[in-house]
Amino acid sequence: MNADLNLKKVQTYISKIPALPVTITKVMEICNNPNTSPVDLNKVISLDPVLMARVLKLINSAYYGVSNQVTSLVRAIIMLGLNTVKNLALSTAILGNLGKKENFNALNMQGFWRHSLCVGVLSKIISRKMGVDQKLQEEYFISGLLHDIGKIPLNNALTTEFIHAMGLSDRDHLPLYRAEKQTIGFDHSDTGVLIGETWKLGDGLVDTIRYHHAPQDYTGKNKPVVYAVAASNYYAVANEIGFSGSRFPEAPGAEILQFLGIDWDYLDDNFDSLMEEIDKAQVYLRINEENP
Repeated sequence: MNADLNLKKVQTYISKIPALPVTITKVMEICNNPNTSPVDLNKVISLDPVLMARVLKLINSAYYGVSNQVTSLVRAIIMLGLNTVKNLALSTAILGNLGKKENFNALNMQGFWRHSLCVGVLSKIISRKMGVDQKLQEEYFISGLLHDIGKIPLNNALTTEFIHAMGLSDRDHLPLYRAEKQTIGFDHSDTGVLIGETWKLGDGLVDTIRYHHAPQDYTGKNKPVVYAVAASNYYAVANEIGFSGSRFPEAPGAEILQFLGIDWDYLDDNFDSLMEEIDKAQVYLRINEENP
């Protein structure tokens, strides 16, 4: 194993990923301004027909279940909320750059994204249980959706090594991230952080990517979302909802669940609604596949 060489390969791969579009960067900048209004966001999105079409498709999808078709962009922004529009813009840009079939040499693309959607949806369900402001719940979804994004560079730039890691994980019943460290020298959390920092995805998302396998080590201000994603990730893997290369997860400590105010029975009791929401949330993937 040559960890330094492996890291250089991953860094080279990430450096070749196209930068986020200017429109997406502007949307994130506007939405992070507490004085922003839907009209401000409308002015930016109106200049990007692709993003505008995606916003309208999302609000009219089964995921939001509006009774009458929405055709006004401003109305869609108001109904979705600034955070949801920001996260739609961000997630579709990332999926456009990293979510394509050619980026999945070892992992099954459908299994990977179903796992990711499950973690996102379940994190959002947990946020509701915690009483998180509805405007902020979408942060939990996007953090869960993108928590494993670091597996894609490993899967593509270090295909052979990543396959060996998955094999070691299966053979020795190890969590995949531990097998990655043994075979590659670092894990998908490390590569995910590189992507997050390259694209300036924000502290909350980067913290979640970095600590979703070690929530007990996190002491920052984003503890609720880090903990929610860690618990959701364990539940998704343990219940084999989708597949992201790992079958032997480590259960988060009791203090994590206590902080979130949930137990595994609560998640089991909400299993049917979870599966329904996952199916509806597929719109986030389809929006990116379809021509606007």
